[in-house]
Amino acid sequence: MTGALFEISFFFAAPFWLLMILAPNWRPTARLAASPLTVLPVLALYLIMAVPVFPELWDAVRSPDIDTFRDLMALANGAGAIWAQVIAWDLLLGQWMYLEGRRLGISPLLMGPLLVLTILLSPFGLLVFLAMRAVTRTRTRPGSAVPDRVGGTTLS
Repeated sequence: MTGALFEISFFFAAPFWLLMILAPNWRPTARLAASPLTVLPVLALYLIMAVPVFPELWDAVRSPDIDTFRDLMALANGAGAIWAQVIAWDLLLGQWMYLEGRRLGISPLLMGPLLVLTILLSPFGLLVFLAMRAVTRTRTRPGSAVPDRVGGTTLS
């Protein structure tokens, strides 16, 4: 059963990734990307896999070292839970990147491949995005404000 849950965890996140990549200008895409609730199905799978190995999971986070983490990952539910956690956090990261890219006016033709990279190797995708974001923000003319959708303030 754990193997099936492992596989399903990505399929719960995939529709949101597909919308951000293939339908970035569709109004419902932005509304869905703005919601942290998109990760709830993946987090439910995380809980299903994490609860049976909670003592091992707790050991791995309470006093982290490579051997304790390796022991957790050797358990099917441990590896499945960590995978679901990665899928959930990657989706949240992708949603933030998508929304931030829209706010900064980064072309969907650039964001699409970047989001694909983020699905596969999120740290690399985030680093590339942060560099693009820095370049985009420095290109903004001094004195012109870019609205910050989160706090309602403006950034320049």
